[in-house]
Amino acid sequence: MAFDFLVPVSDKVLAHSELLPQQALGKNIFMHTEKDGLPVFAQADVAIFGVLESRNAFEKKPEKLDLDEVRIQLYKLMMGNWNSTIIDIGDVEEGDSVEDTYFVVKEIVAGLLEENIIPIVIGLTQDITYPTYRAFDKIKDMVNLVSIDSRFDFGEDEELISSHSYMSKIITDKPNNLFNFSNIGYQSYFNAQEEMDLMERLFFDAYRLGEIANNIGLAEPVLRSSDIVSLDLRAIRAAEIGMSKNFSPNGFTGREICAIARYAGISDRVSLFGIYEGENSYQAFQMIAQIIWYFIEGLSFRIKEQPSSKSEDFTKFTVPTDSEELVFYKSHVTERWWVEVPSILAEHTKTNSVALLPCTEEDYLDACNQIIPERWFKAYRKGFN
Repeated sequence: MAFDFLVPVSDKVLAHSELLPQQALGKNIFMHTEKDGLPVFAQADVAIFGVLESRNAFEKKPEKLDLDEVRIQLYKLMMGNWNSTIIDIGDVEEGDSVEDTYFVVKEIVAGLLEENIIPIVIGLTQDITYPTYRAFDKIKDMVNLVSIDSRFDFGEDEELISSHSYMSKIITDKPNNLFNFSNIGYQSYFNAQEEMDLMERLFFDAYRLGEIANNIGLAEPVLRSSDIVSLDLRAIRAAEIGMSKNFSPNGFTGREICAIARYAGISDRVSLFGIYEGENSYQAFQMIAQIIWYFIEGLSFRIKEQPSSKSEDFTKFTVPTDSEELVFYKSHVTERWWVEVPSILAEHTKTNSVALLPCTEEDYLDACNQIIPERWFKAYRKGFN
């Protein structure tokens, strides 16, 4: 069983947790220990685990991320007003081969998903996104993936999977379960024009760093329709993370990335949250800990909503345009917006109801001004291709 390969939380972390106040996370997380073994999965909402695999790193790092220090910074944070039960199941160490590690990660994630537990994966390199994606193979027909990254990570066709090319493997490997890929925070000078053209041809969504930084709310509907969120910490600017060599002077601020993590937690569809490419610095340990905190904070605000004109919780807006009649819904509870996209009916929903695409109020206002929202157009075209 894959869970047998998990290494318990270290004695160093356990000793540190003993000194924490009762309100701290470290006093309220059920941990995998050498003495007691794995915590009980029943009633758990979130499972944290690390992956110590780095052989496919694009940039070889002198030392691996110290997950003990990440845990120490996380455990000292105070609990919010949460109902979530959190477990820490330890770490996956390197297998005999990278494929062995991938297999174990895939099986662990699949096992957690089957128990309706949301995995929070702290991986050394972002190629770990690939086995977490494959974990959905027998669980969900079509999967939406969001990458918070300064790069698209397609790489060259002949390039082996690495932290800069894992998306190529996700797109080409069978079974092809990827319905949509969205990037949040790309920086044009890090991406070849061929990669940008590929994003357009596949009708994938991409939002530039400046676009999101100017209006952080644009990330919310993207994350609301996602199953997997993969965060490359190099999307954060170097000054925020305490590193310089592998980080760029431009990127998200700590406040912005935590807001995005909170949106991911609020999404009632996000089933896995991965954090990758961290390096050893006190600021980096704190940043990872606070990102996890905000994701769990978001979980406490999750509300399952299914827009319907028959529900008093929603208002339906019909907007005639020159080419289409668009139907929007607004929630009175959360003030979130959706738009109907009939073209993705068969491929995406597998039902006889019109598919609903998360959107923003700005999309509705654009439609009122006879401007078809780009996110609607891409979803519409995807349904016919």
